[in-house]
Amino acid sequence: MDIGNPLDFTGRAVLITGGTKGIGAATACAFLAAGARVAVCGRGTPDAPPRADGREAVFLPCDVRDADAAAGLVAATVERFGRLDVVVNNAGGSPDADAATVSPRFVEKIVALNLLGPFYVAQAANKVMREQEEGGCVINIGSVSAHDPQPGTAAYTAAKAGLLALTKALALEWAPAVRVNHITTGLTRTEAAASVYGADGGAAVAEVVPMRRMAVPDDVARACLFLAGGLAGYVNGADLAVHGGGEVPARFLAARQGAAD
Repeated sequence: MDIGNPLDFTGRAVLITGGTKGIGAATACAFLAAGARVAVCGRGTPDAPPRADGREAVFLPCDVRDADAAAGLVAATVERFGRLDVVVNNAGGSPDADAATVSPRFVEKIVALNLLGPFYVAQAANKVMREQEEGGCVINIGSVSAHDPQPGTAAYTAAKAGLLALTKALALEWAPAVRVNHITTGLTRTEAAASVYGADGGAAVAEVVPMRRMAVPDDVARACLFLAGGLAGYVNGADLAVHGGGEVPARFLAARQGAAD
C-alpha cells in the first residue's frame, strides 16, 4: 500500500490544545514544518503563536474545561481551515497538592482540565472527522502518573488515568473513521516544569531515567507526527510510551549509591 510521505501533512488541518508553550508549541512547530495548517488554543494570548519554516499557527482563545467553548474551538478551526484532520489534546497539568487537605474546587478544576476538556474537544472533533472521507485522528497527551503515581498528584493522577481509559473507550467506539491514541509522557524539560529540576539543572533527575536524560518537547512532538501519519494507519487505542524507559527502580538506585559509597 502506498502511503506516500508519512511526514508530509500538506493540506491537513491540525488543532492543538495548550499549544502556545512547552510540548504543545513544539508539536505545533513540528506539524507546521511538515506542511500542516495548525490552530493552537490557550486561555491566555501568547506574545506570538508558534512558527516554523516561515509559517505561523492560528491562535484561538479557549478554556477547554467549558464544553460549549470546546465545541466552539473545533467549529472555529473548521471554519478557518475547512476541515479537521488531527487533534492533539495537550492542555493539562497540575501543581502538587496534599490529598488530605486539597479543596473540592481544586480537584474539580484538575479533573476538568486533564480529563473532561480532552473529552469535550474530542467529542466535537469526532462529529467533523467522521463525515470526512479520510476520517481523522485524536492524540491524547498523558503522563506516567497514570501508571505510577507520585506524592502530591492524587487528583492529577486520577484524571490522567481516566484519560488513558477514555482513549481506549473512544478508540473502540469511533473506529474506523476516527483513530484515538494516547502518549504517556515522562519527565520533560519544559519551562513550566523547571521548578522540579533542582539546583543542578536536572542532572540528578536524569539519572533515574534509563536514557540518562529527560525528554524534550520535540521528543513528544515527533511521536505525534508518527501517530497522525500514514505509518500509524492501523494504530488505534494505543498507549505510546515516550518516557525514556520509565524510571530505574529505587532498589537499583540504592544499590548503585551504596556501591559508590
